[in-house]
Amino acid sequence: MHIALDIFSPIHQITDPLFEAKGIEVYIKRDDMIHPLISGNKWRKLKYLLQKAQDEGKTHLITFGGAYSNHLLATAAAAAKFGFRSTGIVRGEEVENDTLFMCRLHGMQLLFTDRDSYRDKPALFEKHFGNNADAFFIDEGGASAEGAQGCSELVDELTDTYTHIFCACGTGTTAAGIINGISKHQLSTRFNAIPVFKNGGFMRDEIDSYLSKPVDYDLHLDYHFGGYAKTTPDLIQFIKTFVAKTGVLIEPVYTAKMLYALYDLAAKDHFKAGDKILAIHTGGIWGLMGMKEKF
Repeated sequence: MHIALDIFSPIHQITDPLFEAKGIEVYIKRDDMIHPLISGNKWRKLKYLLQKAQDEGKTHLITFGGAYSNHLLATAAAAAKFGFRSTGIVRGEEVENDTLFMCRLHGMQLLFTDRDSYRDKPALFEKHFGNNADAFFIDEGGASAEGAQGCSELVDELTDTYTHIFCACGTGTTAAGIINGISKHQLSTRFNAIPVFKNGGFMRDEIDSYLSKPVDYDLHLDYHFGGYAKTTPDLIQFIKTFVAKTGVLIEPVYTAKMLYALYDLAAKDHFKAGDKILAIHTGGIWGLMGMKEKF
């Protein structure tokens, strides 16, 4: 079977009095609409990994994530759709939640492991599947050169040009892919990465490791809200306001931090009048299920 999924990722304008006052136009690319579960950058990062697994005759996908991992869920759904078996190695003690229920529903087997062991994913793969010729390793979040290749195709789909592109940043794979796409098309677009980790400066090395050539871009380090999967009342209020005003569902771990950064930078006159800005909705809205109590 050829690994293909119809890409439906429209671009919608976001109107706001702030943007009008600053003379800028802001748009959002709705990668969350590609698929209900294999959404956003999850599909883009998995596309060529699945193709590689198929080309190598592998039938069992092995991947990694936390208990509320959108990547685990996307991999489980993709495995079911394209005829693979799947196993998720989950960080931490054994738990039950909505995300893992959905993983199991799509046929994914779950192995829970302690946090120390989880740090060495190749060793975990070797321990459990080293003698399994059918097993195919997929790193946490789909981090890989193949993942960056899939994400670069996002730029191929753009029918307009933008002064800036904004994207949340977790492993660096999506950011690198988009930067490579910008380079391929020789665009003057400035890329803006929003790391979701505290002290996220290390993301530059992660991004650079997947770049096809050195490129200058902006890394905005002040929008982590305390660290990975951390929130503040300010961020939660931003989500409530944004969703109610736009009808676009976002979540606290990635997309909300990226959009908060965009709004904040606009308020601080980071952009010039006439700029056109594209925000990338990287999906992952099922992450809301693990943070309902914050609302």
